Amino acid sequence: MTSGTFSAVLVSETRSEILKVIRVPAFLIPIIGFPAMFYALFGLLMFGGSGGAAGLQMPTYLLASYGTFGVVGAALFGMGVGVAVERGQGWLTLKSATPMPPLAYFGAKMLVSMIFGVIITLILCTLGTLFGGVSMSATTWLLLLLVLTVGAVPFCALGCALGYLAGPNSAPAIANMIYLPMSFLSGLWIPVEFMPKALQSVAVFMPPYHISRLALAAVGVKTNVLLHAGALVGFTAVFLALAVLAYRRDDGRTWG
Repeated sequence: MTSGTFSAVLVSETRSEILKVIRVPAFLIPIIGFPAMFYALFGLLMFGGSGGAAGLQMPTYLLASYGTFGVVGAALFGMGVGVAVERGQGWLTLKSATPMPPLAYFGAKMLVSMIFGVIITLILCTLGTLFGGVSMSATTWLLLLLVLTVGAVPFCALGCALGYLAGPNSAPAIANMIYLPMSFLSGLWIPVEFMPKALQSVAVFMPPYHISRLALAAVGVKTNVLLHAGALVGFTAVFLALAVLAYRRDDGRTWG
């Protein structure tokens, strides 16, 4: 298959994936609505008038952390639950019998997860600007958006592994068991600076923590960018390896 043909298949699969997600409000509304609701509640109403953390006002700080929360959720549920459900329905078996390359299928799901991550981030940015007094340069806004979009990649890999290791009925529960505790321990709900020392030491082992620190660096917090970027590269490699192993195990069971 030529690169042009692959690109056409990828675009077609991505378009179909977007339409499918839009037609399932029960999936779409929570994925987009929960980060916006939490940011409005904590970032604007509860902590909006407080001093802030790491030298930032709380609406700006929590914009970065809840932006991370949003893109991680879009990636985990878009990839993890989506793959598990379609695998349980036999849709992946049917696709495996067609000439479509597997990379087009997984690439489309990753692109859609990243697109919805962008939508979530833009909604949070709008809320922060209109109601939280968040004011940043255009370059800073774009850098924050870029960091959060690329930060979805390791969780797309983790979601792919989850999709092949969990069943269609158990995948949503398992995804939540990973997503919610990991988000809390990473300091996405409450600034990690406000957490007990014991939990702060745990946060560095959580992948979302490193995305949130890079997002905070984008809005002006001094941090070790290379350290956090390197940690994310390491997590991505581990999750990709797990996803490949899970895929090959499932493929071997299906085709022998």
